[in-house]
Amino acid sequence: MHLAHHFIKGLWKENPTFRLVLGLCPTLAVSTSVMNGLGMGIAATFVLVGANIFVSLVRNIVPEKVRIPCFIVIIATFVTIADLCMKAFTPALSRSLGMFVPLIVVNCIVLGRAEAFSSKEPPIRSIFDALGMGVGFTWALTAISAIRELLGNGTIMGYYVSRSFEPPLFMILAPGALLTIGVLIGITNLISPKRN
Repeated sequence: MHLAHHFIKGLWKENPTFRLVLGLCPTLAVSTSVMNGLGMGIAATFVLVGANIFVSLVRNIVPEKVRIPCFIVIIATFVTIADLCMKAFTPALSRSLGMFVPLIVVNCIVLGRAEAFSSKEPPIRSIFDALGMGVGFTWALTAISAIRELLGNGTIMGYYVSRSFEPPLFMILAPGALLTIGVLIGITNLISPKRN
């Protein structure tokens, strides 16, 4: 299987948000603005790539009984790096994302890729898989965030698109998140239905 395939599958065929329906907790919580969506996606991508590389490197030396705890320690290390860098370089974004950056440790996308893919594949394939899943998660978060920000605030990246309509505030609340993601998953399934 070509390396490009490992990257491309995360963008659409196995997109973590729209096709595998993973990582919905941060997706629903932080997708109120495009900046939040991009920030969370980039942080998750960094953690995915770092964790996948190290999990792949230690896959043959970690005993079976402590495999999952070892993976969680590796993931937590990269989450801590991402969280501290975000606090240092983008404090406003860090405050906006709040506890959802540290919660990447238990994000099923990251742990799932470590367990299902990186623990069985060499580092180079793991890098491409992580990049594909991370970029797929980022574009899904950004799409959801753009729709919610536009319809809920009338803005994109903080800039007003139109002041001529009263935005329905429920779009930036939990019901708006569920509605947006449900519609986008439905559209995704219509475009490329799952094959049995």
